[in-house]
Amino acid sequence: MLELQWPWLLLLLPLPLLMRWVPEEPSREAALRVPFFSRLKRLRGEESRRGERRWLMAASLWLIWSASLLAASHPQWVGEPVSLPSSGRDLLMAVDISGSMEIEDMQYQGQAINRLQAVKGVVGDFVQERQTDRLGLILFGTRAYLQAPLTYDRQTVYTLLQEAQIGFAGEKTAIGDAIGLAVKRLRDRPEASRVLILLTDGANNAGELTPQRAAYLAEQHNVKIYTIGFGAEEMITQTIFGQRRVNPSRDLDEDTMREIAAQTGGRYFRARSLEELYQVHQTLNELEPIEYDEETFRPTRSLFHWPLALAFVLSALLATGRWLSPRLTARTSGGSR
Repeated sequence: MLELQWPWLLLLLPLPLLMRWVPEEPSREAALRVPFFSRLKRLRGEESRRGERRWLMAASLWLIWSASLLAASHPQWVGEPVSLPSSGRDLLMAVDISGSMEIEDMQYQGQAINRLQAVKGVVGDFVQERQTDRLGLILFGTRAYLQAPLTYDRQTVYTLLQEAQIGFAGEKTAIGDAIGLAVKRLRDRPEASRVLILLTDGANNAGELTPQRAAYLAEQHNVKIYTIGFGAEEMITQTIFGQRRVNPSRDLDEDTMREIAAQTGGRYFRARSLEELYQVHQTLNELEPIEYDEETFRPTRSLFHWPLALAFVLSALLATGRWLSPRLTARTSGGSR
C-alpha cells in the first residue's frame, strides 16, 4: 500500500491561497490610451490570450507546489508482511588446523583424505543447515584466530572454512586460547544462546591459556561447550619393513575434552570416521535445535523522487516559457512595425 511518512505536511497545501489577501502594489501606469478600431481588436485578442496564460501559469504553480509538498511528505510503497524466522542462538565453531590435521586417515568414496578435508565437508554441511543461527568461525593451531565473527551470512562462514589451510595458524594446538577467544566473543550475547563447538585431534601444547582455565572462564560466562575428538584409531602405514598398524590419534587428550564439556554443561563426542563425524553433527542439531521466533517486516520502497521530478520538470518548463516570452513579444512588436 501507499503510505506517507509525514502526511501532516499536506496541511500546507492551501498556503498559496493566502496570496489573495496580500495587497497589490498600486499601478503607476499613466495616461489613457484610445487606440484605433483595428488596434483595439488586436488588444482584445491579446488580452484573451494573456488571460489563458495566467490561468495556465496559476495551474502550473499550484501543481508544482502540490508535487513539492507530496515529495516532502516522503511517500513510500509498503509491501506485504514477510516472515523472518530467527533463532536466539549464537554458535561459534572452533576448528583445529594444526599440522596433525594433515594425517590421511579418513575415507571418502574409497579414497584416503586428510582430516581437514573431512571436516570441511561435514562441518560445511552443518553450516548450511543452521539457517537461522548466528554462526562464527575460529581457526586455531599454535594461535587462535577469529576467522568469521558471529553473522547470519552462512555463505561467508562456509567459504572461509573451505579456504582454511593446514598450518595457517601454526603447527601446534592451542585449545585453551581457542576457548578463551570464543568466550570473549560470546560473553556479551544473551546467556541462553552461547554455544561453542570445538573440534580437535590432539592435546593442548601451545598458547597462554590452559584448557582448564579456559573452561572455568566459559563456565563463569555461561558458554556451553561441545567438544569433538576427531581421528581414526587405526591406520595402516607402509615402512621399509612392510605394513604397520598405528594409532594416529594417540595424542588426542580425551580426558581434557570430557572435562571441558562436563564443566560447561556440554557433551563430548568421539568421531573416528567421516560417518561418525556426520552423526555427531546430526546429534548436535538435536541437542541445540533451531528455534523459530517468527519476526515480520514489511519491505518499503521510497517514491519521493517521482513527485519531485514532476515539480522540477514543470518548474523548468515554466522558467523556459517566461524566458522566451519577452523575445516573442519583441518579435511581434517588431513585425507590426
